[in-house]
Amino acid sequence: MADTRAHIDHLVVAAHTLDEGVAWCERTLGITPGAGGEHPLFGTHNRLLRLDAVDAPAAYLEVIAIDPKATPTRPPTQRRWFDLDEPALQQRLRRDGPQLVHWVARVPDIDTALASLGAIGIQRGPVVSASRQTAHGLLQWRISVRDDGQRLFNGALPTLIQWNGTHPTAHMPGCGAVLRRLHLRHPGAAGLRAALQAIGLPDIGVSDGPAGLAVELDTPARGRFSLLSPP
Repeated sequence: MADTRAHIDHLVVAAHTLDEGVAWCERTLGITPGAGGEHPLFGTHNRLLRLDAVDAPAAYLEVIAIDPKATPTRPPTQRRWFDLDEPALQQRLRRDGPQLVHWVARVPDIDTALASLGAIGIQRGPVVSASRQTAHGLLQWRISVRDDGQRLFNGALPTLIQWNGTHPTAHMPGCGAVLRRLHLRHPGAAGLRAALQAIGLPDIGVSDGPAGLAVELDTPARGRFSLLSPP
């Protein structure tokens, strides 16, 4: 039976280059991320590692970067997802290295979820159909991406995704990493709480304060620690 609830789908760690992102993952988590792939639509590529979690089945961490060898098939007037075309973000990635910047929520009906956000004045972006080839076949999904590529709420409001068929974690080996908690901060905490309620994630913790994400993880090599997005 299909899951009718919303869940945390994945955490997004952006890097200036994918090699830098892999090195960050090994240094920070003590884990080498597994194979990912290319996203022709956005001219990006990624590496992935599975996260076990009771409250977030089929969750993972994505390390993503612009692929310097690729030209997006998305029209040039439309920007890449997750603010990757934003000069300030790229400058920060070059200066400070890879960092947690965002998260993605899996919803059972992305059109309904986006309509619910629109009803409270939040335009999360149109639905884009995307795919990437893997050794196990084609992964396909529908995802909300604004034409300007913005994450909204400084990355604390999730991008929405609806997978068509196989989820990528189906072929990801376990690495012993466990997602214990995701907590969000934002000066507009009330609006963020309303948005999470609208998409079916009212139990995600939100507090007032400088915008950011705080993730609590367990890993075999590093034990329990917090991963924070930059202020």
